[in-house]
Amino acid sequence: DSAIKKRIPNQTFGLLFSGGIDSTYIARYLKKNGHEFTCYTAVLDTDTVIPSDLEAAQKVAVELGLNLKVKKVKIEDIPKYLEKIVPLIEDSNVVKVGVALTFYIACEMAKEDGCKVIFSGLGSEEIFAGYERHKNSANINQECVSGLLKMYERDLYRDDVITMENNLELRLPFLDHSLVDYALKIPATLKIDGMTKKILRTIALEKGIPQEFAFRKKVAAQYGSRFDNAIGKLAKREG
Repeated sequence: DSAIKKRIPNQTFGLLFSGGIDSTYIARYLKKNGHEFTCYTAVLDTDTVIPSDLEAAQKVAVELGLNLKVKKVKIEDIPKYLEKIVPLIEDSNVVKVGVALTFYIACEMAKEDGCKVIFSGLGSEEIFAGYERHKNSANINQECVSGLLKMYERDLYRDDVITMENNLELRLPFLDHSLVDYALKIPATLKIDGMTKKILRTIALEKGIPQEFAFRKKVAAQYGSRFDNAIGKLAKREG
């Protein structure tokens, strides 16, 4: 909570929102403490399958009384975004680009609303052991450290250039030095016990976040938004 509190600006700000435990925890804290902010969610505009992040984000927004803005992007509009994003992040890795799409579009909305700062739940997976590789590791906390050391190359550079492109400052409470230092000393059995990030989910329940949201299984941004599916279709179409 103090990691979130110290990052709250005196200006208009938003939150990248997927309805997952990380962004939901931040949103609940901000709402509970009377801060005005907007949650931003970007998904593929599809008539067939409702993107799981959209479904979750809308449910949480109703439950917690959040101001949620959603942008649905048509598949034919995605190539023009890719033309901006790929050179910007200097990477054509399909996973990075899929994640970047959701983030870029959310940041675009935040910029249009006059936001100067955007919060993200990035870092929670690394400090509380949220990935399959943590489950499979012989030393979970060592795996957390290893992941943290790779974060700049894997995630932070991408997210930083996207926010800067939209005149936003990115704030990441889960990567707060004091929190990271503390979290790396938490016994591994409290992080993974039949589920990932058990300790964060347990705290979320204690704070009044409903079980359905506290224990929602992690869905990577590119899948939860269905942008991965769109990129696959476009690739096939282009041969």
